[in-house]
Amino acid sequence: MTRIDAKFAELTAAGKKAFVAYVMAGDPDFDTSLEIVKGLPAAGVDVIELGVPFTDPMADGPTIQLAGQRALNSGMTLQKTLDLATEFRKGDDTTPIVLMGYYNPIYSRGVDRFLADAITAGIDGLIVVDLPPEEDAELCIPAQKAGLNFIRLATPTTDDARLPRVLQNTSGFVYYVSITGITGAAEAEAGDVGPEVARIKAATDLPVIVGFGINTPERAQTIASISDGAVVGSAIVSQIGAGKPVAEVLAFVKTLSDGAHRA
Repeated sequence: MTRIDAKFAELTAAGKKAFVAYVMAGDPDFDTSLEIVKGLPAAGVDVIELGVPFTDPMADGPTIQLAGQRALNSGMTLQKTLDLATEFRKGDDTTPIVLMGYYNPIYSRGVDRFLADAITAGIDGLIVVDLPPEEDAELCIPAQKAGLNFIRLATPTTDDARLPRVLQNTSGFVYYVSITGITGAAEAEAGDVGPEVARIKAATDLPVIVGFGINTPERAQTIASISDGAVVGSAIVSQIGAGKPVAEVLAFVKTLSDGAHRA
């Protein structure tokens, strides 16, 4: 059982929904980013999604693209992202960390070396948005064999014919992308999301967590009430991009987590 599995078992037993927070590793710099990540659990975050900076983030909107650029400009790399997780683990051995990003940096490092290093750093799961199920032998299956969850994205265009393939080797949870498009492009609407979550849950026992388009405590509560939890990324990253002090960023995160946990 991974930390992700344990966390969702704990939440289910308590009758609670999950709140997942995304931040870009190294944004705006390593030390500030580490301070933010260390503060996320106390701000009510159940699972941390740690973005790996990449030069061509095709699924991300301007807010997260700019965060990645700030991180790269500060010297952030895949290795430093793993270093950040290692530092976090010195004070927290229970909060799950999911690395979210693209395959190129992993491929460049080498899959076997990356998986070994990720486990050593205390990573629990991977979301690699540009590896479809047809490429499962490339990373997904090796990651699962190594003890990491491989979390797949389902989208509004994932029809009934495609869904079983998407779910086939998914573990940890299913990430439902609530909108068609890039991060931060539109707001999630409960009337659209609810039936899709129900359709996915009918096909899997995994928790279904909804992300993209959630930017207020109220929306986090609404979306969490019709799913197993909510993910917020761009709204948090925009606070960091605006240069808000760490304490203010974490206070904002707390309002979002409180919203999701009220569901």
